[in-house]
Amino acid sequence: MSLSMSSASLPVFTSMLGNLRRILDKGLAHAEARKFDPLVLTSYRLAPDMLPFTRQVLIACDAARLGVARIGGIDPGRWEDKETSFEELKARIDRTVEWLAAVKPEQLDGTEDKEVTFPVGRESTRTMKAEAFLKHWVLPNFYFHVTTAYAILRHNGVELGKADYLGGR
Repeated sequence: MSLSMSSASLPVFTSMLGNLRRILDKGLAHAEARKFDPLVLTSYRLAPDMLPFTRQVLIACDAARLGVARIGGIDPGRWEDKETSFEELKARIDRTVEWLAAVKPEQLDGTEDKEVTFPVGRESTRTMKAEAFLKHWVLPNFYFHVTTAYAILRHNGVELGKADYLGGR
């Protein structure tokens, strides 16, 4: 079987978002076990000029949803970014996975050469072929934010390992 746009995106996003959700479970359990407010973790950032944990999770979800929507010409809807707690962030991940599950492979397959124009920053856009957009923009951006969320929790003492990131447990 050849690699298709749907097989290179939908199961990848779904799997990694599931791993991210389990990582959040461990982060919340860590805060509860040590009896500190979990909002300390959700507002934490690795460097002063980086976005906090909450935004890392929200952007990972949006990268998957908006990337697939742009490739498939699907209305992604408008989602408010109001989540702040671990429970709200897990619900956002669940909602994203549900949205991805509703996408039909035929909405993505065969779009490799489609031109996709997307925002870069607040005031500019970029255009790429859909296959390049997926491989060189959407997936790296998605993994960056999942990895950064993982690193924030790991840095704060949450017992996480590579198997948590890759989904081995």
